[in-house]
Amino acid sequence: MTVAELNALLLARSESEHVEFKEAKNRYDFEELVGYCVALANEGGGRMVLGVTDAPPRRVVGTKAFDVPERTVAGIHERIHLKVVWQEIPHPDGRVLVFEVPPRPQGQPIHYGGRYFMRAGWSLAPMSPDQLRRIFDEGRVEWIEQPAKRGCSEEDVIRLLDVQSYFDLKKRPFPSTRTEVVETLVQKGFLRAEGATSRITNMGALLLAKRLGDFESVARKAVRVLVYDGISKARVKGGKDATDPKGYAAGFEALIDFIHNESASEDMSAALRKTTHGYPKKAIREVVGNALVHQDLDERGTGVTVEVFDDRIEVTNPGQPILPVDRFIDENQSRNEKFADALRQLGICEERGHGRDAVVTEIEGAQLPPYQCRLGSHHTTVILSRYKPLKNLTPDERTSAVYQHCCLRFVNNQITNNESLRERFKIEKQNAATASRLLAEAVAAKKIKPVDANAANKLMRYVPYWA
Repeated sequence: MTVAELNALLLARSESEHVEFKEAKNRYDFEELVGYCVALANEGGGRMVLGVTDAPPRRVVGTKAFDVPERTVAGIHERIHLKVVWQEIPHPDGRVLVFEVPPRPQGQPIHYGGRYFMRAGWSLAPMSPDQLRRIFDEGRVEWIEQPAKRGCSEEDVIRLLDVQSYFDLKKRPFPSTRTEVVETLVQKGFLRAEGATSRITNMGALLLAKRLGDFESVARKAVRVLVYDGISKARVKGGKDATDPKGYAAGFEALIDFIHNESASEDMSAALRKTTHGYPKKAIREVVGNALVHQDLDERGTGVTVEVFDDRIEVTNPGQPILPVDRFIDENQSRNEKFADALRQLGICEERGHGRDAVVTEIEGAQLPPYQCRLGSHHTTVILSRYKPLKNLTPDERTSAVYQHCCLRFVNNQITNNESLRERFKIEKQNAATASRLLAEAVAAKKIKPVDANAANKLMRYVPYWA
């Protein structure tokens, strides 16, 4: 790695892209270095860079750690049997030490002392059971690659899949022949050629099916929407729920429109009827899109559920999150990378790492309470709440709102202070003490921290607790 390449690497938005930065000015714990090598290997290999500040905007500070790198990599190999390569970069601002970590063998997660590590934000965490299961299952064909229906002619493909939606979403002209349509879908992994016929993959069916019920393997993964009267599940409007019969890409826009409209209310007091939408459409879109992307597709007989109450929307997907809930805004790691990439290309979800940022931006713009996340034994639920004034927010809601605001500002290289929080809650300048109290509550809850605890009140700035 050259100095120029290192300088380019410092501009990475986050450390999720197979690189880990540590300041390590004077020393660095060897056991922790081994742990990070394990985590990087389990994530497909990467670089451990010492002598660079952890948080953006990153800068080189130099390191004195591991003055004999040959001995260090030998010790790593002795413990975890990985051939790690080191490199010293004589940067003008100080010595930078880089350890290149190879990827683990296919189907074999790496452990150290019986612990299978992964990275969670800027620290290490044990790998979740579903992650280990996916690694051990790497020798088998992924679920999305498995066949949903075999022996399909070109006519069958056109009959079963909404191919027009695919080309509309890609903003491409529809091909002049069926053969060209099939060839395009084969290139994208939605079909696989089998002699004179094709097999439709689970991914192709799940995204483009005209009717998910035509495919036994994906039928139960249709998005289910329930709209309730009131704030409890006692009564469903109309007495039944709605299940979107189409594939995710083919039916996504209509699904979001339906949820958006069902969460609206009408003002009948005026001469003209006025419809008020309780939530920004983009926030709904991102929360539902994230649920589709991050669901555990290996869970059988279950799919994404959207429940619309008078005071909130709850979106539930199978599987627990890979990342800690607190790190949704600044980090991103897909459970189903190929599936997520297909959804991103079709515009169903944001580019990597921006979806939750967009949700918080929309929430703040509409002055809504913060989103909430509830973890079940096998499910993850994200909750959007309807507007209520600041004085009616619970202490937990106030703290979460300040924390999410601080995270959003941090990832956008903006400062959080009294002024930014007043803007978030539309607090008048003469009531600045209210914003100060909210910041103090979040500091006491250890969700944010001051950059300089000794700064004057007017100069006080805050960052998330992990920054």
